[in-house]
Amino acid sequence: MHDINKDIELSKYRYSLAKQTYNNAKMCFDNGFYRDCINRSYYAVFYAIRAVLALESIDFKRHKDVVAYFNKEFVAKGKFPGEMGRRLARLKMKREESDYSDFFIASADEAQTQLQSVEYIFPLIREYLAGHGVEIV
Repeated sequence: MHDINKDIELSKYRYSLAKQTYNNAKMCFDNGFYRDCINRSYYAVFYAIRAVLALESIDFKRHKDVVAYFNKEFVAKGKFPGEMGRRLARLKMKREESDYSDFFIASADEAQTQLQSVEYIFPLIREYLAGHGVEIV
C-alpha cells in the first residue's frame, strides 16, 4: 500500500522540476542554444509525466519504460489525448537525435516546435494533477 500524501508531495516536487526545466528550455531558445532547448523541452515533459506516475507510486529507471508505461496506461486508456502521445514521441526522438547524433543541426524552428509541445502538454498534466489533489503553485 502506498502513502498518498508522500505520493502527492513527490508529484508536486517533480512538477516543479518540470516547470524549472521548461524555463531553462525557454532561456536556451532565447539565447540561440537550440540543441539544449530540444533537450530541456523533452526533460520538462519527462519530469511532468513522472509527476503523474508518482500519484500511483510508479517509477522506472529507464526513460523508455516511463514513456511506454505512460502511453499504455494513460494515453491508450483515454486519460490523455492521443496527440499528447504523438508529441511525447517526437520530443523523445528529437532529444535522442540532438544528444547522440554527432552532426545533428538544431534549428530554431525545431526548437520552437519542441517548446510548443511542452506548452500543449503542461496544461493537460496540470489539470490531471489538480484533479488528483496536487496543488500546483
